[in-house]
Amino acid sequence: MNDPLWSPSPERVARANMTRFAATAGARAGANLFVYADLHQWSIDHPEAFWDLVWQETGVIGDPGARPFLEDAERMPGARFFPRATLNFAENLLRFDDDRVALVGRLENGSRATLTYSELRAQVASLARRLRKLGVAPGDRVAAFMPNVPETVVGMLAATSLGAVWSSCSPDFGVAGVLDRFGQIAPKVLLACDGYFYNGKTIDSRPVVNSILEAIEPIEHVVYVTVAGTGALQANQSVHAYQDLAGDAHATLTFERLPFDHPLYIMYSSGTTGIPKCIVHGAGGTLLQHAKEHVLHVGLTREDTLFYFTTCGWMMWNWLVSGLSVGATLVLYDGSPFHPDPQAVIDIAAEESLTVFGTSAKYISALEKAGVRPTVSHELNTVHTILSTGSPLSHEGFKYVYRDFKPDVCLASISGGTDIISCFALGNETLAVHEGELQCAGLGMDVAFYADDGSATVGVRGELVCRQPFPSMPTGFWNDPDGTRFHAAYFDRFPNTWAHGDYGESTANGGVIIYGRSDAVLNPGGVRIGTAEIYRQVEKVDAVVDSICVGQDWEDDVRVVLFVVLREGLGINADIQAEIRQTIRANATPRHVPAVIAQVPDIPRTISGKIVELAVRNVIHGLPVRNQDALANPEALAAFRDRPELR
Repeated sequence: MNDPLWSPSPERVARANMTRFAATAGARAGANLFVYADLHQWSIDHPEAFWDLVWQETGVIGDPGARPFLEDAERMPGARFFPRATLNFAENLLRFDDDRVALVGRLENGSRATLTYSELRAQVASLARRLRKLGVAPGDRVAAFMPNVPETVVGMLAATSLGAVWSSCSPDFGVAGVLDRFGQIAPKVLLACDGYFYNGKTIDSRPVVNSILEAIEPIEHVVYVTVAGTGALQANQSVHAYQDLAGDAHATLTFERLPFDHPLYIMYSSGTTGIPKCIVHGAGGTLLQHAKEHVLHVGLTREDTLFYFTTCGWMMWNWLVSGLSVGATLVLYDGSPFHPDPQAVIDIAAEESLTVFGTSAKYISALEKAGVRPTVSHELNTVHTILSTGSPLSHEGFKYVYRDFKPDVCLASISGGTDIISCFALGNETLAVHEGELQCAGLGMDVAFYADDGSATVGVRGELVCRQPFPSMPTGFWNDPDGTRFHAAYFDRFPNTWAHGDYGESTANGGVIIYGRSDAVLNPGGVRIGTAEIYRQVEKVDAVVDSICVGQDWEDDVRVVLFVVLREGLGINADIQAEIRQTIRANATPRHVPAVIAQVPDIPRTISGKIVELAVRNVIHGLPVRNQDALANPEALAAFRDRPELR
């Protein structure tokens, strides 16, 4: 058991939301549940009592209905949480009506806007009233092609207050990527922006918006939002200026209460292996799971200022916005995190007095590579928690945060996904932080790592599974009436068990290590290696800015191939290759050492920033890469074709 990088003070543990919840749960259970492992075990041994307590302790607004609160608990899929409940998602996020700031909108060009909770409610009421007049009813889809700005949050809340289903893409999506998503769900209304700012440029979104409107006939109305000042929109559909629809100060805010599983969001898989799957999430499950994660695992309160660097095309936007239910202030940022310099987002953290700073593991790595040292350059006294997700945070990333970002902070590396719109492994301010580990499995989440035979042992690597139902499981896939594709995606491999597609292990500390996606696991000589194990060593090499690792079929086996992006002006040579191999061999095993190390100018990524190992593997084997529109930079794939080093 390695020594912790950080441990909470007794005072922090005493005032934690998690501690108060453990006390209440223990009183009900007649047991001492202050040890997190005991509380977690109770939460999975007594799921109905646990989720009922989450409902009560987080103050969910709605009627939970009659007991039982969990039916068909032995079925997965098929279990039903709060089957007789009625609620409205937006009502829970708009419970506060005062002058406290709800949203701070920051753009790359330096503009700043705020909405108080009262102002937010007024804009939602006005927009909802107009959407209702436009014919929006429960179950209708409202889609958004929008940046991460307050108007997008208002649009989501207005739509969901009516019981409409919300779905969003960020404006950096190309036309085909948007059509692959919105084209499947037939939205009635499109919320669209005129443009956005990125990396010092103003991007005109109108050509893409017009292409969307020409291709998706069911869209009847456009709510047009001016963000970048690029001009008016000419379209055959009815175009309504956002400020006209959201400016009625006399509108009354009403909420359509609907069943627990009423569709709230349609999210999308990455689409790198085909047309994206349309994943439907219910209002009650999303609300309850996010409330648990925000209140208990992050420790969020009304006094907090929460930030997550995200776009509207990533589930972390949906997760972030749920922080309104706590009454916290949310800081939204849209633009490049490195413009005009690598400290751009750190400046926002200091200026807005953030208390919870959320970002990606890739961003933390990039800060370290850029030599950014917030401990020296900024006053971040208010930050008490840093959240990291998107990919496994390397050991170097953990050490960098405590050495150069902030020493006294709970660094919560978290892991879940769009599929569950939440997390399997989370932070916990009452627990220590160990290098390379996610602190704990989430309450109510029966997480294990299965070997091929279905056995699970602490310290033994395997497939991440969840052995019991949880409220934020999708209600299904859109246009999958018999559930065949939904079942095949998660439940075919292990009966009655959710298989998530991640490869990792549980640790003796009670934590979790994620080594990467299961389908990207390398298998040289029959030994399974998670790509994250290699990335964490490569990040130690100063010459390397980025990398991607894949397996190449070679002489009846698999060999490890590493592609690297080097610092500007550097070319691959024997010395750099030797340093990479030596670093990997010294800190991992000889089997982790790449057989081939080659230089490329860029690494292909999805629009949400995740590297696409499967696409690269296909390219080096001469196989087609389907649906390249799902990539932010599909042109990067060309550098991997016909490499002489791989012949």
